[in-house]
Amino acid sequence: MRPTPPPPTTRPESPPGWLPGSLSPTGRRQARELGDRRRNDGIAAVFTSDLHRAVDTARIAFAGTTLPVHHDPRLRECNYGHLNGCPQTVLVPRRGQHIDEPFPGGQSYREVLAVTEDFLADLATRWDGSRILLIAHSANRWALDCLLADARLEDLVQAPAHWQPGWEYTLPPPDQPGEPSRSEH
Repeated sequence: MRPTPPPPTTRPESPPGWLPGSLSPTGRRQARELGDRRRNDGIAAVFTSDLHRAVDTARIAFAGTTLPVHHDPRLRECNYGHLNGCPQTVLVPRRGQHIDEPFPGGQSYREVLAVTEDFLADLATRWDGSRILLIAHSANRWALDCLLADARLEDLVQAPAHWQPGWEYTLPPPDQPGEPSRSEH
């Protein structure tokens, strides 16, 4: 099973967090390109955050297909609380302070990791052996890197943004511990 979250498809300057957001022209183009890359490569289902920008990405990418698309609030971006909607220039320097301590009025990155882990447990049970595509956000990608590629959350939140057109992960079988893996595509 390889959940594959695409890169963020909103403008880099768009407000972060739980605000609905909207796709820029670049984001809509990237959504179409995502569909072109993935709609015929054997994915069984698409799971998205329930935030509008992720839902819209799936709607554009998989228009005219019969792929099931599921919206799950566990794939939401980190809730930055009082900082939802602030510019990235304000948020980025504060990320390292909120790995374990929630953003005021929001959540911590560790809490995002926990809900992402809960999502993956359900995914492994219900979709074992299937190729799944995830449309989520940067905090979810960091959680996947921690849970499936043995990365450290402390390192990820401090690193500069790295954009690419998707990441691939392999979930170990639900009843067997295994070596998770990640590759870049």
